[in-house]
Amino acid sequence: MAIRGKKYKQAAEPIDSRKFYSWEGAVKLLKDAPKRNFDETVELSFHLGIDGRQADQALRGTVMLPHGTGKTVRIVVITQGELVKEAQDAGADEVGGADLVDKIQKGWLSFDMVVASPDMMGQVGKLGRILGPRGLMPNPKTGTVTRDVGRAVSEAKAGRIEFRADAKSGNNAQAPIGKLSFSEESIIENAKAFTEAIMRAKPAAAKGHYIRKLVLSSTMGPGVRIDPALVS
Repeated sequence: MAIRGKKYKQAAEPIDSRKFYSWEGAVKLLKDAPKRNFDETVELSFHLGIDGRQADQALRGTVMLPHGTGKTVRIVVITQGELVKEAQDAGADEVGGADLVDKIQKGWLSFDMVVASPDMMGQVGKLGRILGPRGLMPNPKTGTVTRDVGRAVSEAKAGRIEFRADAKSGNNAQAPIGKLSFSEESIIENAKAFTEAIMRAKPAAAKGHYIRKLVLSSTMGPGVRIDPALVS
C-alpha cells in the first residue's frame, strides 16, 4: 500500500470518493488543496467503454487547448531541404535529418514531441523501438507526419495535445490540461475542450456506455470523480 504524505491526506479529506462532482466543484477542490513547492499539472483521465485491441475501436487524436498546457514543449523535427528553415522559424528546438535520427539512436531523448516530413519516414522508421514505447512516434493521425511542419510546431507550442486510449492500461486516455495556477475558468474550458475531442473521436464500433469514468487530478493530489452525465 502506498504511503501518503500529510498534504495528500489533507487534500483527500474533503473529497467524497463515492460522489460525482461538477467541473466547478472538482476544480475548486484541487485548487483549495495544500500547495506544493511547484506548480502542479492538472490532468484529466477517461476510462472508456471500448476495446482498444480491436482496430475499429482504436482511439487517437489531438486537440487544441484554448489556454494551453502551461508547459514548455520541446519539439524536434526530422526533415530536410526547404522545410528545415520552416521548422526552425516556427520554433522547433532541434531540426535535422539522418544526423538527428542517428543522435536519437545513440540515446538522446531530450524532447517531448517528434514531427517528421513524409519523405523522412524511411529514416524515422529506424526509431520505432525507441519512440514507440514512449508514445513519441510520428503519426499522420495526430498531424506529426506532415509537410506542414511549421504549423505542426506552432500548434504544439500553442497548446495542442495528443491523446490515445491505451488498451494495455484498460482503455484509458489521459492528458495534461493545464496548471493549478491557471484560473478555474481556464482549467474548466481546457477540460471541456479535451472532453469534446474525446466525444468526437468515439469509434463507431464502440458499444454501451462510452465514458465510464472521468477523473480530474493534480500531479501529487488525489483524483476527483466528475459526473459522466455532464459529458455523455
